[in-house]
Amino acid sequence: MTILLDARIARTLDALTERLTAMPGSRVEAWVFEDADARRAAALRLADAGVTAVIRSAYKPLLHFFLDELGLDGDGTGIAGVRRIAVRTPAAGTRAQAQRFRLETYPLAGMLPEGRLSLDQGDADGHYSVELDGAVHRVFVPLAASGAPCGWLRLWQGDICLEDGPLATEFELGFAAAMAAIRNHGWSRQAPYFDVLRIAIDTGGIERALSYQDECISTREALHEDLYFSVLEFFQDRAGLPRGDRTLQPGQIVPDIRPCDGATRIRMELLPHPRAAAAEDDTATTALRADALAVLPRPLTPDEAALAMHALGGKRFQANSTQGRLVHGTCIEGALPGLVISAGQHANESSGVVGALRAAHALALHPGAHFALVAMENPDGAALHARLREDNPRHMSHAARYTALGDDLEARMAPPFGEKAARLEAIARTGAGLHLSLHGYPAHEWTRPLTGYVPPGFENWTLPKGFFLILRHHAGRDGMAFMHALTAQLAASPELAAFNARQLATWGRHAGEVPFPVLNGIPCMIVEDHRSTVPFTLVTEFPDQTIYGDAFRLAHTTQMRAVLGAAELYWAGLLD
Repeated sequence: MTILLDARIARTLDALTERLTAMPGSRVEAWVFEDADARRAAALRLADAGVTAVIRSAYKPLLHFFLDELGLDGDGTGIAGVRRIAVRTPAAGTRAQAQRFRLETYPLAGMLPEGRLSLDQGDADGHYSVELDGAVHRVFVPLAASGAPCGWLRLWQGDICLEDGPLATEFELGFAAAMAAIRNHGWSRQAPYFDVLRIAIDTGGIERALSYQDECISTREALHEDLYFSVLEFFQDRAGLPRGDRTLQPGQIVPDIRPCDGATRIRMELLPHPRAAAAEDDTATTALRADALAVLPRPLTPDEAALAMHALGGKRFQANSTQGRLVHGTCIEGALPGLVISAGQHANESSGVVGALRAAHALALHPGAHFALVAMENPDGAALHARLREDNPRHMSHAARYTALGDDLEARMAPPFGEKAARLEAIARTGAGLHLSLHGYPAHEWTRPLTGYVPPGFENWTLPKGFFLILRHHAGRDGMAFMHALTAQLAASPELAAFNARQLATWGRHAGEVPFPVLNGIPCMIVEDHRSTVPFTLVTEFPDQTIYGDAFRLAHTTQMRAVLGAAELYWAGLLD
């Protein structure tokens, strides 16, 4: 084990309160990355010391204005009876910055009555302008020079302003300290640079569920996301690869962010890979039956998925993961054209695993069915996802997205193929003309506040836009008839149709038009692509990363229906 950093950072609210209690008669406005209860408690302590204080959220300040000062999501005190709410965003120098300010207002349109919110680009420097039936409020947006949200302090003694500028918070200082430790370490020249890089941070912050679908405000989740992708980008830069490259194998990057009171504690260490237990070979454990899968309210563990694969029968095959787990595949042979179904490539996208297993049970009963299934392609990532969900079940946990080597298994184009070997075997056994690759994406807003706000390279993924499809095809192929027929089948579900309509409407209010065609209420991206030998690859995308219960059941039911509908249309000749 190698320790890169072991540090403690004082809580900003505590340090600020201690400082200002020695200044009775002063007046202060502060913006920090803390929840409403902590901010109110600090303001009351200062009031007892003779200091007038207003302490606001530095993260998503406009939304917090509606939550904390207007009572949205509570009793609605400040907006009761208001017929029109017009918001103008701060002045922006670029189109991307203007879009960022629009996105930062999310999910107001979903939380307010339909049509109540008007959102326009404004010209108020550094402020949102909020008009409520003629009454205008200005909401300050504290930004660092980089454009990232930051802490801020305004301090007056009488009429004299003593300070008006950035306030370093533990949220920002913790991120900076972690990234400095990464930059200053003597890394080897050859990847992988480590087995596991664990970034353990115990800290305060905001964790608040909202009333609109799966939306929430979580600074700890945001810190996980910013650390994971920033560390990955550091190693991409160091290797001379473009940002967003998915081939680099740096090792497994694991930000582990947990709640605590008081000071923030950071420990960064390099650890050996955990070795997988052999639980999946325990024959005393019973696999979930098809009827139990149909009502499953949560993701499957790697062991549960392995047992479910065993229960399907067929001709089995397997590959090995980095941490010693098996990637299970099975092939059902028949006279119809070959088909491959895979799920769990990105292990925090979990509804596809259940949907694929449910679909396989149904397809196995189809006369002549010929298909191969790899239901959980990335069991190491799934094991990490299960562990991270123990502490943060509503977080996206993108650290579990890729393999334990840190790459995207699909991007491996030369041996050793590792986990991808199961997919390649499935294709070889079936001679597949269609690959159904089941995926998901964030079910609530995805941000990277410390590196701007909108996740670089994932701008179209920052807000959920319902269930959608991506069809990749080789040159000279045409899948439009197939896509029209498949989306018509899927849209026959009233529950899915209503779900998509609501998410697309909220997306439109905050982000503008969906950047690809919408067929039968389902967004569809159709692109020429030769990354696979299979002539057609259909990628499903359900916003599933943080959902449970009925929402998760809708997700895996939709994934199952997409597989069954696509197989039916493929075997009927719509992709010939």
